[in-house]
Amino acid sequence: MDEEIHERVRDFIKAIPRGRVATYGDIADLAKAPSPRLVGRILNEDGHGLPWQRVLKADGTCAPHLRETQLQLLHEEGVPNLDGKINLREHRWEAARKEEDEVPGLW
Repeated sequence: MDEEIHERVRDFIKAIPRGRVATYGDIADLAKAPSPRLVGRILNEDGHGLPWQRVLKADGTCAPHLRETQLQLLHEEGVPNLDGKINLREHRWEAARKEEDEVPGLW
């Protein structure tokens, strides 16, 4: 794995503010990583010390094996969920926002 991309991914995850979230795809785009899967792999292999709970799937849900812990940590940061889903239009990190966030009715 390219160490430069690895460090960029880690840096962008560290930069997500408390009370905000980003998707794996957001981080991949910002870090110029080849895929969201690589972001997940980096978090899995080298996520210690990172606010991993702030990184979600594209639909605003958590990885199933982390769901309860992740939702609890996000709740403690003031990020509510509705049936296990985070409202990305409301809680997505500003640096990660995309044009589709502005489309009415998209949640």
